[in-house]
Amino acid sequence: MSQKIVYLDNNATTMTDPEVFEAMKPYFCDLYGNPSSMHEFGGQVAKAVEKAREQVKDFIGAKDAKEIIFTASGSEGDNMAIRGILEANKNKKHIITTKIEHPAVLNLFKYFEKQGYEVTYLSVDSKGNLDLNELSNSVTEDTAIVSLMYANNETGVILPVEKAAKIVKQKNPKTKVHVDAVQAAGKIPLDVKNTDIDLLTIAGHKIHAPKGIGALYVKTGTLLPAFVIGGHQERGKRAGTENVPYIVGLGKACEIAKNSLEYEMNEVKRLRDKLENGIIKSVYNAKVNGSTTNRVPNTTNIGFQYIEGELILLHLSDLGICASSGSACTSGSLEPSHVLKSMGVPFEALHGSIRFSLSRFTTEEEIDYVLKVLPDVIFKLNKISPYQRELKALEEAHKR
Repeated sequence: MSQKIVYLDNNATTMTDPEVFEAMKPYFCDLYGNPSSMHEFGGQVAKAVEKAREQVKDFIGAKDAKEIIFTASGSEGDNMAIRGILEANKNKKHIITTKIEHPAVLNLFKYFEKQGYEVTYLSVDSKGNLDLNELSNSVTEDTAIVSLMYANNETGVILPVEKAAKIVKQKNPKTKVHVDAVQAAGKIPLDVKNTDIDLLTIAGHKIHAPKGIGALYVKTGTLLPAFVIGGHQERGKRAGTENVPYIVGLGKACEIAKNSLEYEMNEVKRLRDKLENGIIKSVYNAKVNGSTTNRVPNTTNIGFQYIEGELILLHLSDLGICASSGSACTSGSLEPSHVLKSMGVPFEALHGSIRFSLSRFTTEEEIDYVLKVLPDVIFKLNKISPYQRELKALEEAHKR
């Protein structure tokens, strides 16, 4: 008999909303025409694509739907933005990002560093917050692009990207600012039209659309060469017949996410706080990593000191609970989180840190179940830890 799955790994991916799935279904077998075709059958499909573009525009607060380019993923959007700006500014050889970026950005910057670019990797403090003074001091006349994540995928900490973009433009108006908003979209309000942000990435599967679809915002006037050369699709920036069902799904997901923001920022936050506070209260060697105030409402990262995170995840998985030790894109690595290392999280908590990420489909009963079984898992693992003296000291301190 299969057990119920308690899914608390929504920063890795989300379930497709049934409403999104229903919106997509007609475009597989009924309205299957090519949106580039001249006949009315294809014209109906083209209208659906443009409706979705409007929905994405409204979701992120862009001025014009023409500023939206559909992509296959957040990683593709990041690559399209960063590679495109560097191709358009070949004479500039300085680029800036942070030490805590998602691999889609961080590894791309490391690639360009090997190609001869000078890269500045900005630091964060122990709470995961960005030092804006360091950013200001780093921008030069040779800086082509600054790429910053809006919210960290492991800790949920929000970076002040709007302030950062303004600082960048004050130092060098020609420097482009790209924001990876994959983990912020659907969790906090977005409104790019009133900012200095030039490019912004979202991914459908983080907001209850399917995997395999995303979008890149490109502010009007931003020169961005074609990423895929071929036909005229996506205003010549990304050739290839449009993935219509998934585009429709992304549009519907953006519409729902925008209308669900209040629920996300209140009810999802309440459940996240209940989970976090319950764990901290009942488990003496648990400690929150990162800011507990400046973060998205669905995420908590908890370090269980002196035990291994992989063991925790395996035990939780046996109980039907899905969580993560960090980014899904690095989960195959035995190396500790580069995000937590950059924050200076001490060794005793670094290897035992677990990310719990909720969604609007998370229920109170699921949180209650986790709070019921997780303490026993941790206590059992504490008993086999080689750090018994240190754990005893933490237990005594917790009692006081």
